[in-house]
Amino acid sequence: MDRTNEEQDNMPTSELQNSAKAGEPEADEPRRRDFIHIAAASFAAVGIVASFWPIIASLYPAADVIAEGTITVDLGPIEPGQRITVEWRRKPVFIHHRTPEEVAAARSAPLLSLPDPQLDRDRVKRDEWLVVVGVCTHLGCVPKGQLAREPRGDYGGWFCPCHGSQYDTSGRVRRGPAPINLEVPPYRFMSDAEIRLG
Repeated sequence: MDRTNEEQDNMPTSELQNSAKAGEPEADEPRRRDFIHIAAASFAAVGIVASFWPIIASLYPAADVIAEGTITVDLGPIEPGQRITVEWRRKPVFIHHRTPEEVAAARSAPLLSLPDPQLDRDRVKRDEWLVVVGVCTHLGCVPKGQLAREPRGDYGGWFCPCHGSQYDTSGRVRRGPAPINLEVPPYRFMSDAEIRLG
């Protein structure tokens, strides 16, 4: 039953406060509701991240791939004129201990006649060591010439039998359909007899 204004005026102060509070929500109630909303949103965010984590984790390279990312090669046993092949990032890498004659042949090549002109000194860190990725730049074959009995083409480097591309002792394309030179991978000398690829 509604009270008249006169009755309300005559009510004690404490009764007026109680009747005002009866129609309003308690002051703690909005705080509790906010906490519940924040907690629910936090749990939802954690759930979303947890559900996507396997997808995110799959984008990282596997441990064996990371291990293959850098390799160290001992150059000590490689004699002048000898070539070895190592595997790096699932690609063959040719390491050639060049003789002074092979260095001279690479330096004397007429640059203007090369399909992909590059100075020999820009492709090596030390004159006697050539390091290139052993994949033909035409269609991705592995050129011949690593073994002494294999054909090395007219320039003493490598010969790709698939389509006839020939590379010189600097790994530069000299003849055939290959458009560019053999790639020089990132490497550095750790000592006079050791390099690190990658």
